[in-house]
Formats: sequence, structure tokens, C-alpha cells
Amino acid sequence: MHPRFADFPTALAAQARIVRLGADDIPALLVHPDWETPRPTLLWFHGRTAHKELDPGRYLRLMRKGIASCAIDLPGHGERPGPKLHDPEQTIGVLTQGIGEIDAIVEALADPGYEGVFDLDRLALGGMSAGGMIALRRLCDPHPFAAALVEATTGRLSDLYFPGPSMPRTTRPIEVSRNAVEAIDPSCHLDTWEPLPLLAIHATTDQMIPFETQRAFLDDLRIHYHARNADPALVELLSFTETGAPAEHAGFGKFGTEAKNAAADFLAKHLLGESATSRARP
Repeated sequence: MHPRFADFPTALAAQARIVRLGADDIPALLVHPDWETPRPTLLWFHGRTAHKELDPGRYLRLMRKGIASCAIDLPGHGERPGPKLHDPEQTIGVLTQGIGEIDAIVEALADPGYEGVFDLDRLALGGMSAGGMIALRRLCDPHPFAAALVEATTGRLSDLYFPGPSMPRTTRPIEVSRNAVEAIDPSCHLDTWEPLPLLAIHATTDQMIPFETQRAFLDDLRIHYHARNADPALVELLSFTETGAPAEHAGFGKFGTEAKNAAADFLAKHLLGESATSRARP
């Protein structure tokens, strides 16, 4: 067993691999139900200070439903070479780099060495906290994804760094360029968002990323869907209160199992079920 799988259930460890993807050797965890059959795949980004092996229950649930996973170490995290980039002041740089790496990761999954086991016409994109910010910004540009899942994150980065009077501030002020924030702020790029099924999971009591910022973003997104003649109900929100998680932010505490099950069911519905959307890669 790979030493990084020490906390994995045996069934998951047997189907998991640690690899390097693309020309930049991006560290990735790949999980596949059988390594033989083309399977829909979730591309997943963890949060700041975490690593790709965190939360094996997510990957196990998806594997049991017939969905593969590709989990990525964020820049400056996990097995990435070089200095760690865990400080809040470094987050904008981490997000910017992570957004720019997604296309290369998808292309790497098409490598003939994988023999087509990752179905690139049934891809989902997702992430938690900082990873969710990466996912939401990438979805503002043309992409190959059929569904999206984000947790404890926001699509209104400007609300975090430059909160107005109606938005709470949950972290200490960080000196950062407004232009740099707006360049990766999904709410500044919604005009080019192509409607797709999205599930957002959040704690109303989150002390790191205020629930109000994500709720406002989802409201804006539903308006955008309506303007594009798409069903606003494709944008779903699942929320919990007083989870008991650290800072009410990571893992959803006593609601963790419910959150993971809801996420797995959502992806199965849109990647495997009758409502699954097959999209040609751009």
C-alpha cells in the first residue's frame, strides 16, 4: 500500500494511484472503480492547508457509484515541490495558478496510457473552500464539464477581500490588488458562464467564508440562468447550521455524512442518470 493511503479504507486503497500529470508533473490522486471501463470522473480541488488525500470517504462513495476521481494538490500544498503556500496572503496566487492548470490536467487524463478509462465527456468539476473558488472561476470560461460541486466556498471573492457594509468580515484584512482579485472573481465573469447543474453545500454559521456571500452569488447565478433560458433550479444549495466542524467550515461536522451522500447522489444523477449531460469537449 502506498504510504499516503494509510488512512484509506482497504477497498479504496486498492483502486487508488498517486501520479504526476502533465508537463508540470502536477501531483494527483486517481481513483477508478475498475481501471478497465470508461467512467465519469470528478476533478476535485481541496482547500487551503489541506492535501489531495484528505476526505477519502468522498472518493469511496463515488467509486461505489461507478464514478472515478482525480484529486489535485493545490500549488504549494501536499506533494508539490517548493515552498508551502499556506498563508492567506498567498491565496490569490494559489487560486490563479490552480485555475490555469485545469486544462492541462484534463488533457493528461486523455493520455493513451490510461486507455480511455476516464470518460472526458462525463466530467464534473468541484472543490472545497479555495478549491471551490478555483472551480467556480474556471466554469466562467468555455469548458468540458457536465456538472459542478462546491463546498464551503464563494463565487464572490470581492466580498471576502473588500466586504461592503452588508457583508460580514470573518478574516483579518489582507492587502491585495483589487485587479488581481477581480481577475479570478467568478462574480465578475458571469456573462460567459455556460449553465450546468451545480450543487453548493455550505454552513450558514461558517466563520471563514460567510454564507451570505455564497448565497448572493447563487442568486446572481440563477438570474443568469434565467436570462440564458436555462432552468434556475439547476443551481442547488444545501445548507446546515451549527455543524460542530472547526470554524464551522471544514467537513460539516455532524452533518458530514449527509453532505457527502448528497454530493455523491448529485454527481450520480447528472453523470450517470437519465439527466446526465454528454458534452463535446471544446
